[in-house]
Amino acid sequence: MKRLNILTAGVVVLLLSSCAGKKKLLLEQERYDRLNTTLVQTQQDLEKSRLANDESARRNAQLNSEIQSLSKQLDLLKSTNSTLSDLSSSQAQSIQRSIDNMGSANAFIHELQRGIARRDSLSMALVMNLKGALSDINDQDIDIQIEKSAVYISISDRLLFKSGSFDVNESARVVLGKVAQVLNSKPDLEFLVEGHTDNVPIKNNCIIDNWDLSSKRATAIVRILQNQYSIDPKRMTAGGRSEYVPLQSNDTVTGKAANRRTRIVILPQLDQFMKLLERPAAG
Repeated sequence: MKRLNILTAGVVVLLLSSCAGKKKLLLEQERYDRLNTTLVQTQQDLEKSRLANDESARRNAQLNSEIQSLSKQLDLLKSTNSTLSDLSSSQAQSIQRSIDNMGSANAFIHELQRGIARRDSLSMALVMNLKGALSDINDQDIDIQIEKSAVYISISDRLLFKSGSFDVNESARVVLGKVAQVLNSKPDLEFLVEGHTDNVPIKNNCIIDNWDLSSKRATAIVRILQNQYSIDPKRMTAGGRSEYVPLQSNDTVTGKAANRRTRIVILPQLDQFMKLLERPAAG
């Protein structure tokens, strides 16, 4: 009986001991789980902190780069602004000079336009005077027109000369007298007398060729205007154009007749326009 009690007590002790160990084990397991959870959470927090630090470092580096770029741009703007400030005064003066020059140019253009209008008016008045003075002459023998700022008086050779001759007809002197009267009323005008022929060759004891004939006809007209009608010879130029400036084709009789002519070309007063052109340079 005594041994049974001892055995029972041992079993009880073992049971009690086993329960205490199991309880302790459970407590240790719970403690381990808590520590492990804390460790995992700590590791996660550390990783988040590391990532946050890396992102912060990246952002700081990016911000530093942007700050440096903005600083360079600011320095460039300061330099540009300083340069513009230095140039503003000279640019303002340049602009003002340009404006002044434009004003002078406009004034010159207006003056030139007035001069051209005045010249054209004088040319038209001259044409009207010539047509009035020669109104009784056959229109087919005389043509008066304005071309390229000059007044042209074209007189057919049948009115002025015999065929192949440079002797002026007596009847032609009446025509030349009327032209001279108008020209003498404009003593500032200069003019050119041109002789023209057709393409039929000519050669005799007095004339070498068409060049010679056209030149001698022009010279004959100039002499009459000078000697009989007192036109200042300084105002006149005589020249021969031969057959090389035809009005019409020389293939027909009518064309040849039109090409045989003498032209009096009243030149524009170029010296007046040269004086206009010289004014800006002188200024």
